[in-house]
Amino acid sequence: MPSLEGQNEGVPARKAALRILDAVLRRGQTMDNAAQAARGLPPPDAALASAIAGETLRRLPDLDDLIDGATRQRLADDAKARMVLRLALAQKVGLGTPDHALVATALPLVDGGPRRLVHGVLGTLLRKGLPALDAPRLPAAVEDRWRAAWGSEVVEAARRAIAHRPPLDLSFASDDMRKEFAEGRSLAPRHCRLDHHGAVTDLAGYEAGKWWVQDLAASLPARLIPSGAKRVLDACAAPGGKTMQLAAAGHEVTALDRSESRLTRLSENLARTGLNAETVVADALDWEAPEPFDAVLLDAPCSATGTFRRHPEVLYRARPAIIEQSAELQSRLLSRAANWVKPGGGLVYAVCSLEPTEGEQRIEAFLAERSDYRIEPAAALVGGVTPHARGWLRVLPGMLEAEGGLDGFFTAQLVRAP
Repeated sequence: MPSLEGQNEGVPARKAALRILDAVLRRGQTMDNAAQAARGLPPPDAALASAIAGETLRRLPDLDDLIDGATRQRLADDAKARMVLRLALAQKVGLGTPDHALVATALPLVDGGPRRLVHGVLGTLLRKGLPALDAPRLPAAVEDRWRAAWGSEVVEAARRAIAHRPPLDLSFASDDMRKEFAEGRSLAPRHCRLDHHGAVTDLAGYEAGKWWVQDLAASLPARLIPSGAKRVLDACAAPGGKTMQLAAAGHEVTALDRSESRLTRLSENLARTGLNAETVVADALDWEAPEPFDAVLLDAPCSATGTFRRHPEVLYRARPAIIEQSAELQSRLLSRAANWVKPGGGLVYAVCSLEPTEGEQRIEAFLAERSDYRIEPAAALVGGVTPHARGWLRVLPGMLEAEGGLDGFFTAQLVRAP
């Protein structure tokens, strides 16, 4: 083993990563909230802490198998030694950190604890050499659920997808603005995809408000709003990507959200992009529309399991009870939103979820209750994403994989009877 003397550089970032991982796995926090554990660190160290925790979550089941294969007695899931070993091994596999740096920054995390155990397990595994883990397993419960819903090929595609941070998608207010942007590749109108993982504020055109960050799959629901719809409600609007799409398309937009702070950020983005929308701070379950809208877009709160490429922690947070609670809320929101659409108008429902309970089943249940609504078959908005025979769009792992993939998404366009 290499000498550990003078090797304390980088330890604060690893300590923060350990706190982030604990907050996610033991307290069920999101990575964004858990990242507060890195506050006070220099920005590069804070970014490294989040990157280490993220790479750990991307490969957790396989990392645990490696650890279990190198210990005589299985360590408890929440044992500090296991957590430290997970972080160290994830750095090797996901970030290419040199062996000596792994050891030097791991052992101070277990001072006064099982230092010899961690040292020995790392030594054994590093000498043997670690597998690439470029298609790591997801949590067993998630794989079982998705295999039953979508089949083994989708599970395999999800494994390949989670091993890598996804590309960055930008949405533009117009095709002319997109054409002025020299970088990236376009997969749809007013869209650009970049292999960029730095600060988005450093990209050309940010200050000028020529674009905003938005996964291509997340842009599909707003693309389904008919161009002839004048007054459009964006229910559950924050963080605002769809509001900006609708405003850029020329609709008169009302953006509704119960979070005042998130609507403040939305207003800031509207100001940056030079777009206009009315914002309303209210809970959609209590709010009453002053008059019917030509169209309503309901991007409902959900388990967010479709965002696992960007937020691998959702695979550990979105347990069946959470999914069921989300589905119940979605049904209530759908029922309310349906009453805000004028006769002949449209209702677009969307969730960034890979759970049929939150997508297909919600729409089927809604249509069984509301005979005044029907599905309007969706257009093929993006090559490689084919509308389902029932008319909705379901985005799954494996779609556009060669181009960098998409977040998991479900959206359906409904029309109210005249």
